[in-house]
Amino acid sequence: MSEPSLDAVRRDHAGWIFVHIEGEPYDRGEQHGQLLATEIQNAIRTAKYLARWDTGEDFETFTKAALAQFSSRLDSEFTDEIQGIADGAKLRFEEVLAWNGYMDLLQSWWPSQAAARDPQLGMKPWRGRRGHHCSAFIATGSATRDGRIVMAHNSWDRYAAGDAFNVVFDIVPDSGNRILMQGLPGCISSLTDFWLTSAGLMVTETTISNFVGYHAAGAPEFYRSRRATQYANSIRDWCEMFSISNNGGYVNSWLLGDTKTGEIARYELGLHSSAFESTKDGFYSGYNTATDLKIRNQECLGEGEDYTDVRKNGARRLRFMQLAEMHHGRIDIDVAKEMMADHHDVYLDRSDNPCSRTICGHLELDDARFGGSDQGPFNPWGANDGKVVDSEMARDLAFWARWGHPCGRPFDAQAFMKRHPQWNWLNGYMRDRPSWPWTRFEVLR
Repeated sequence: MSEPSLDAVRRDHAGWIFVHIEGEPYDRGEQHGQLLATEIQNAIRTAKYLARWDTGEDFETFTKAALAQFSSRLDSEFTDEIQGIADGAKLRFEEVLAWNGYMDLLQSWWPSQAAARDPQLGMKPWRGRRGHHCSAFIATGSATRDGRIVMAHNSWDRYAAGDAFNVVFDIVPDSGNRILMQGLPGCISSLTDFWLTSAGLMVTETTISNFVGYHAAGAPEFYRSRRATQYANSIRDWCEMFSISNNGGYVNSWLLGDTKTGEIARYELGLHSSAFESTKDGFYSGYNTATDLKIRNQECLGEGEDYTDVRKNGARRLRFMQLAEMHHGRIDIDVAKEMMADHHDVYLDRSDNPCSRTICGHLELDDARFGGSDQGPFNPWGANDGKVVDSEMARDLAFWARWGHPCGRPFDAQAFMKRHPQWNWLNGYMRDRPSWPWTRFEVLR
C-alpha cells in the first residue's frame, strides 16, 4: 500500500486531530484511512462492544444490514470514498459501511427489527440513544452583537462513544464544495454535525429523541447529509437534497445559516412530516425534542411531555429561551462559548449545578433523583466538546472548538469507575478527558 499523499495532512493539537484530505473519492478516502487507521480501528472496536451490550447481537448483524440497505443507495462517489477508507485502514468495506450507518442501524433499524421479532415489546427506543443528545443554537440579526450569524453546538453521547468525536476534517473534493467539519474517524459524514462549506453554509443539529419511523428502502442519513453539504449552495438547496430518498434514519432538528444572506433556518424531517422556518432576525435552538407538532406527536414516543418537562429536555429549551433574552443583541463568539458551557439548572433554579438538565451536560454527576435522566444515575454521558463560529469565521472556513466539556471540567475515567463501579463494564472502552483550551481550526491554506 502506498504512503499517504503529500497533500494529505494530520496534526494533533489540544485533544483534537486535524486531518486534511483532497482529490478524487477513492484517493481522499485512502488518505483518510491511512492517516486515522488506529483511531478508526479503535472506534469500530468500541462500536462493536456497545452494539453487543445494547442489543445482544454481534456486529455482523449490522454489517449484513448495512450491505443490504445501503450498498445500492449510495452513488459511486461515496462508495469509492468508503472503499478507500477501508483499504487505507486495512478493514473490510462492510465494517466501515456499517460504522458510517451506525446511527441509522442502531437508532432506527434495530428497534423496528426487535419489535417485529416480538410485537409485545412494541417500538422500543435504542437505549444508546434515548433522551439526551446535543445542545445547539443559531442566531442572526438583532439577536447578535453585530448582526452576524452565530452558531454553536456541543455533542452529547456516552463518553465511551464520544471518545471518537475528536477529529476536524478539511475535505477538498474533486467536485462540489470544500468542507470543514467535526467528524468521526472512518466516517464520510460529520455525524456529530458541525459543518462549514465554501458555499457559505453553516450546518448543525440536535437529535430528535425517541423517533420511531424507518424506511429501509430509503437512503441513509450519513449519505444524504454529506451529499447535501458537498453540493448545496443555499439553505433550501440543502434541505431539498437532504430529503431525497429519505429513510427516516437519525432524525434531527437541523439548524442552518447562509453567510451570503444572513438567513438562518430550522428544518425538521421526519419520515412522514417535515417543517421549515427561517428568518434574518432571530434565534433558534436545539434540545433533542421536535418543534413540529406532527413529528413530535405522531412520529415520536413520549416527546410531547419532554417539550415542557424541565426535568428532561424541556430544561435546555427553557434555558436557551432565558439566555437568548439575557444576551439579546450581545451574542458573539465569546458569549456563545459561555452559553455552551452553561450549568444553570432551571428545575432546581441553581446557577451552577452541572447535570442532565444543563446545556453543558454532565450525567456522570447526576444522581437522577428528580427523574431527569432516562439513562439512570451517574451515567458517564454528556457534552463531549464545544464548537462556536460566526459568519465572518465561516466565510474563512474556520471555527473555535474545545475538546472535552465546554466548561473545561476534566473527566477521569478510572476515578469515576472507582466511585461508581456499576460502570466497570466500560473499563478499557472509556478514556480520560483532561481540560483542554478553546482552539481555532481553519482549512489548510
